[in-house]
Amino acid sequence: MFGLALGALGIVFGDIGTSPLYAVQTVFSIDNNAVSPSVDDIYGVVSLIFWSVTLIVTVKYVTFILRADNDGEGGIMALAALVRTVSSATARRARIALALGVLGASLFYGDSLITPAISVLSAVEGLEVVRPELAQLVLPVGIAILTLLFLAQRWGTHRVGRLFGPVMVVWFVLLAVLGVPHIVARPGVLLGLSPTYVVTFVAAHPYTAFIAMGAVVLVITGAEALYADMGHFGRRPIRLSWFTVVFPALILNYLGQAALILGDPSAVANPFYFLAPAWARLPLVVLATCATVIASQAVISGAFSVSRQAVRLGYLPPLTVRHTSSQESGQIFVPAVNWLLFAGVLVLILVFRSSASLATAYGLAVTGTLLLTTILFLIYAATAWRWERWKLVLVGVAFGGVELVYLGANLTKIVTGGWLPLLIAVVVITVMTTWQRGRNIITARRVAREGPLPACIERLQTHRIARVTGTAVFPHPTKQTAPLALRANVEFNHVVHEHVVIISVVPENVPHIPPEQRLTIDDLGNATDAIVHIAARFGFQDEQDMPEVLRHAQGKTPELDIDPDTALYFLSHITIERGRHRGMSTWRKRLFIGLAHNAASPATYFNLPVDRTIVMGSRIEL
Repeated sequence: MFGLALGALGIVFGDIGTSPLYAVQTVFSIDNNAVSPSVDDIYGVVSLIFWSVTLIVTVKYVTFILRADNDGEGGIMALAALVRTVSSATARRARIALALGVLGASLFYGDSLITPAISVLSAVEGLEVVRPELAQLVLPVGIAILTLLFLAQRWGTHRVGRLFGPVMVVWFVLLAVLGVPHIVARPGVLLGLSPTYVVTFVAAHPYTAFIAMGAVVLVITGAEALYADMGHFGRRPIRLSWFTVVFPALILNYLGQAALILGDPSAVANPFYFLAPAWARLPLVVLATCATVIASQAVISGAFSVSRQAVRLGYLPPLTVRHTSSQESGQIFVPAVNWLLFAGVLVLILVFRSSASLATAYGLAVTGTLLLTTILFLIYAATAWRWERWKLVLVGVAFGGVELVYLGANLTKIVTGGWLPLLIAVVVITVMTTWQRGRNIITARRVAREGPLPACIERLQTHRIARVTGTAVFPHPTKQTAPLALRANVEFNHVVHEHVVIISVVPENVPHIPPEQRLTIDDLGNATDAIVHIAARFGFQDEQDMPEVLRHAQGKTPELDIDPDTALYFLSHITIERGRHRGMSTWRKRLFIGLAHNAASPATYFNLPVDRTIVMGSRIEL
């Protein structure tokens, strides 16, 4: 438990743990310093920060949302799949849930791009506080650090977590240590914890308070990554780390920054670094840089999890997924996602060039995802937990009401940078919906060409096709139609293997299927022809390993008295060409074909042995 809690500090809380670097500074710099460093405004900001963290992170995510796990997995796509499962009797509700999940995942990708850029830049910009002449080094150093981070992903989350966990313990302890002396010097800042100061602040300066909330939301960035990374460490270690280390350290640091500004209003220029004495600022820059690298790791790991979930739910093409831990199935590396994120982060850094500029783009992705998660959670609570209406209304107003205000405040920043996460979301949604639509069309046309499997088997028997020794395995989506590779093997080679095994992968809306519940074996109505069908059920976090399926099925029936280590695998490779069929616009057809060409090879995706895999092709027009 404590080992996992330490690892969670190194992965899960990196994003939210580095918000003190830029959140308070951004609040006092928005809209030409609309929030002044006066006593009333400082107390109002402190109160907004404390109750935002308490309500959204502590109550909503840590207390409630973590309970809505999909067999241990979290994230908005996992939650959407969970809602679809419990709402199976209501098709409309299930469709809405998946649509919300796709939108939330799209916004989360925007968060995954912006977080590494803003976090690392905000830390390295501390060099300017130490020595202003070092400002020209900020961009090169930031780019070098991020390059090393993305290169390190191939080593796996568990190894990174072991390294980052102790560093983050030091970081959170330091956050508290930096804040406490300033709180002791000006204990009156503790009055800001009273919610009455939120009311006073809003009443005195309604527009300023509204704009300020667009920046205050930066203190809860990382809440969704916390949920998405739940499958890496589990609910209990995350809660233990939050309540014992992260939450107290964050609040003490925010209070310390507020107390510092009370005594020295000029500290609003960079209140985090000015908490430390001059001699300690350079070491603090180094430690802050390490912490922001960890913050980036949190959203990168979350993006890997969300991507694999989207693939299994049919919204992205097959991706190469590498498991980086023999103990935790949730710890993975997705090369394509890693390098796309890296390229996007570099573009953002070179275009925006400072954390202050990126802050204007940050909040919209965060608030949009927060609100969508709340909606999905309410649907789940109403359906699965049978919550009474008054509970749903209370929770919806408490969480959704605050998040709507956050969203509204960030909509005012669309022109100055808020367009960025919206653009990213539009691109991701376009890719996801195009893949889903094209996949459905191609599947329908492939099924029409394959013909019924019973008719194919009957033809094999009536035409007395020669049988040769060995086992032929045909990965195929269904037992209703004949695999194109089976037809091609008969037509061109005029033979059928002694044992024919058709394996269909059946994706489920849960993360994991126990091995003992995975296989369903069907002799297809004839126990003597040695042609058998295996339906293998997989959750969206399970590795779809077909050789392992064959080994698990060995000897289950007489037809499966085979040697899995000599079996040949016949893949039906479909070449997709753009045709004149209706159903998709020309540009979306081109996009789908491009995605299909760059999808992971089925041989890799299903972990097939290269030396025993035969690919037989066919063409289908889109």
